[in-house]
Amino acid sequence: MPPRSAAMSEDDDNYDEEIEESEAPSEWLTTLADMSMLLMSFFIMLFSMSSLDVKKFSESFTSVKTALGVKDKAVTMAPISTGDMNVLVEQAKLKQRIIGEQRRVYDQFRTYVSSKGLDGVVAATLEAGKITIGFPAGVLFPKDGVDLTEEGKGKLRTLFDFLIKAAGERINIRGFTDNEPPGAGSRYRDNWEISSLRAVAVLRYMVSLGMPPNRLTATGLADLEPLYPNDTPEHRARNQRVEFVLERWIGD
Repeated sequence: MPPRSAAMSEDDDNYDEEIEESEAPSEWLTTLADMSMLLMSFFIMLFSMSSLDVKKFSESFTSVKTALGVKDKAVTMAPISTGDMNVLVEQAKLKQRIIGEQRRVYDQFRTYVSSKGLDGVVAATLEAGKITIGFPAGVLFPKDGVDLTEEGKGKLRTLFDFLIKAAGERINIRGFTDNEPPGAGSRYRDNWEISSLRAVAVLRYMVSLGMPPNRLTATGLADLEPLYPNDTPEHRARNQRVEFVLERWIGD
């Protein structure tokens, strides 16, 4: 084979570089699009806490895109109309208001629980604007049973006194079991039935105390969403529980 000339070698190297450039990955476009979206969300958050000047917002967002060199059609966002901008800002304001209200209710509930001596019995968490109040099933029901005990009714009356005053909350009552099926001779088909009947029993009792029915729903989730691995009797007992999920009620 004849040796390559210097000219041919240089041409070949240039050709190889052109191929590499044409095949360069475009993953950066996705990253840039994500960054642009995050920056837009950041501006919306800022303006949700102040008065809206759509012109200034549009100018600011355009400046950010220009600084980032966003020119590709795939990642360039369409112009945002005044109406759409107002909707986005109002949604952001509403979300912030809901989270603030839920924080207030959550803090009030924790104080209430302490005043009633229910620390260590009732667990409460606040996440993404949802308040979750949990009771171990053993506090409300007999083992493998679906009828409320007198002790359980007493605990629910205490909870009712708080929830009836939190009129802005819709409440989903969720029943859970561990992963062990009902024992031999049980009158219940499976854990779905047990968890559902327990949730409904709690709902009916809350209604009997005076809770408006349109504020309540009941869901049976069997052994889904365990808090702990079902590997010890203690963990299985903790997974058997009833939760009250409170969401802010927006509307009539």
